[in-house]
Amino acid sequence: MPADPQHPAQIEVARRADQGAALILRGVALNLALAVIKLAGGILGHTYALIADAVESFIDVITSLLVWVGFQVAKQPPDADHPYGHGKAEPLAALFVSVVMIVAAAWIAVHAVHEIRVPHLAPRPFTLPLLVAVVVVKLWFSRRLQKQGLASGSTALAAESTHHGADALTSAAAFIGILVALIGGEGYETADDWAALAASVVIGANGILVGTKALREIMDSTAHGELEQAVRALACAVDGVVAIEKCRVRKSGLSHLVDIHVIVEGEITVRAGHDIAHAVKDALTHSDHAITDALVHIEPTRRAL
Repeated sequence: MPADPQHPAQIEVARRADQGAALILRGVALNLALAVIKLAGGILGHTYALIADAVESFIDVITSLLVWVGFQVAKQPPDADHPYGHGKAEPLAALFVSVVMIVAAAWIAVHAVHEIRVPHLAPRPFTLPLLVAVVVVKLWFSRRLQKQGLASGSTALAAESTHHGADALTSAAAFIGILVALIGGEGYETADDWAALAASVVIGANGILVGTKALREIMDSTAHGELEQAVRALACAVDGVVAIEKCRVRKSGLSHLVDIHVIVEGEITVRAGHDIAHAVKDALTHSDHAITDALVHIEPTRRAL
């Protein structure tokens, strides 16, 4: 039976998805503008590090749009084919972002090595203030994504935050490299290429970290301890619940799924136990923790021997 799209938990999931998607689209516009500016600055300023930075920004546009699609899918309510919802679309989008980060890091590294081996003109001074502006803007937007990601529990937003942070890192490395090249003069023309190479290592490492987190969620790793304690407290507060035997909470995109074993008095009727189980499920799915489904198993108290 299809889920009620007006259910409180589903409304919360949709709200989180819409907020995340709106922020992602702002990031798309930002990356497009910065990519054009950095590409022009890299070509006119004779700096490969800035050109590599621009290419990464163009790639960011594509990955951000795919994350946006992931949010649109993740917010859809459960249906006959997906009884637990479509939440896994969100960490899958994050996993794709991590793959792109790793590939981009490899691409930057290969081309940086090529530029180091081939003599070229020294970078122009005007690229320095341009890079400072890029770093400031990127760090600001990365913080916004991080804040929203923590508030909504979004793995994809966290991945995007890391991705924008990596972009800021690339620009910061380019700034240092160009500054060294300008100060050092002849013989230091490749300093910005060495900076791009160093940044590629960090970007690749961040991509691996993002991918690991996304894979843990896709593989149904348990949610953090605070949430499990909150779920136990909500269940224990229901009339008729004696104690909690087991409690498993897993993240599914922007929502959570719960399996819980509730202990009740062994002498009550089956109907009474059924009513308690429904009350526990309602308490969990109507909470502020975006729990879209809960499987409640009833266990009777054991008689003293």
